[in-house]
Amino acid sequence: MSINPVLKELDDLDRRIIVALQSDGRASWTSVADVCDTSVPTVARRAQQLLAEGIVRVGVTPDISHAGPVNLFILRIGCEPGRQTKVALELVRRDDVRFLTLVTGETDIIAELNVRTDDSLHTRLIDEVLAIDGVSRCETDLLLHTYKATNDWSRQLLTGKEHVYTPVEPHECDSSHFNDTDRAIVAVLRDDGRASFQGVADVIGVNESTVRRRFETLRARGCILVNTLVPAPALGFESEIIFMITVTPANLDSAARELATYRGVRYVAATLNGSSLMCEVILPTTRDVFDFVTRTLGPLPGVQGWTANMEMLNLKRGFIETPWWRGRLNASGPSGGHHGDA
Repeated sequence: MSINPVLKELDDLDRRIIVALQSDGRASWTSVADVCDTSVPTVARRAQQLLAEGIVRVGVTPDISHAGPVNLFILRIGCEPGRQTKVALELVRRDDVRFLTLVTGETDIIAELNVRTDDSLHTRLIDEVLAIDGVSRCETDLLLHTYKATNDWSRQLLTGKEHVYTPVEPHECDSSHFNDTDRAIVAVLRDDGRASFQGVADVIGVNESTVRRRFETLRARGCILVNTLVPAPALGFESEIIFMITVTPANLDSAARELATYRGVRYVAATLNGSSLMCEVILPTTRDVFDFVTRTLGPLPGVQGWTANMEMLNLKRGFIETPWWRGRLNASGPSGGHHGDA
């Protein structure tokens, strides 16, 4: 996969700044400068340029259960020839879509649909998703449990170690943890996760100390996430792949926990259909992918097989639109489409 033609080549300092922001998207420029071993003005200038050019985006999102109990469904969508991009454009506008990517293979689009337990799944799928012009089929799978969902993949990949830290499973929040002020704070920070507390306070009409206190409380509880989005090719990583792995039922949990410890594994979740694990992997080269499937995935006890889709264009992560997808489509030509067997 080639670097987005609208993205500039990043030098070593740019990459170190991005790694620092993936560790903490709201870190002060002073803290980032310390990590990058350079001056504060230099870091501030470079980072603000990366943000302005849409190479990096920082956004704050609440836990998916902040408004009540929900279920997540994995959608594997097939499209009529040449309609893939138009379908994706319809899906990206939906507030209930957490993740959205165009992929290679028999499936054209993989998405995560967030559905409140008191909502109608039938209405969402039949009356809305399948009704989108260009959708020919949709395989739906319930997400049962998330083992790993990391936002600092660049740091763990750059360590050079085979295994990474023991992953902490995502926090399960409750709607009672949020009040109206909390929701207003998150709404402002969703599109600009580095907005100052004073700036947020001015928008929602409370004092700065309230915004700071409420934000820090929510973050400490794990009720909000600060996401730093960056296209993997900009950091020199060629391969983003989604594996659907079939595992014997007795080994499902242990296999998931083992996979979650590996560098390059960004996401691991158990799904209902066919004793499967959904595993998203990002690796620097095709050789690294070969090593992963032959040395990590293949020998893992209980693994019976898998299918894989390469991600070609990510439009949404963590409910936040990636800042580069529009430029990628514009650069690919008038249609911006792809064929399912690419």
